[in-house]
Amino acid sequence: MRIDKYLKVARILKRREVGKQLALNERLFINGKAAKPSSEVNAGDEIRIVFGHRQILLKVLEVRDSASKEQAFSMYEVLEEIKEELRPASETSDDSIENKNVV
Repeated sequence: MRIDKYLKVARILKRREVGKQLALNERLFINGKAAKPSSEVNAGDEIRIVFGHRQILLKVLEVRDSASKEQAFSMYEVLEEIKEELRPASETSDDSIENKNVV
């Protein structure tokens, strides 16, 4: 099954178009390789989804053409979820405007 469709059927994403855009922007990976919207996904594959400041690593347990809400949650297992803290701009770098010497 296509990765964009799988993410929709498993209710990981609400719309298939969102999966397509993630893939086109190289924010969707299957087994460590960048995925295209048409990339095939199979049971046992690991999917990494990169959102703005959040990453999710999933393991595909089952592939179905359609699924109820209850069945959808049994199609995958969340292996890892990483949330990056947002820091104020003044704390992110020593190269901030205040620290630069203007010649």
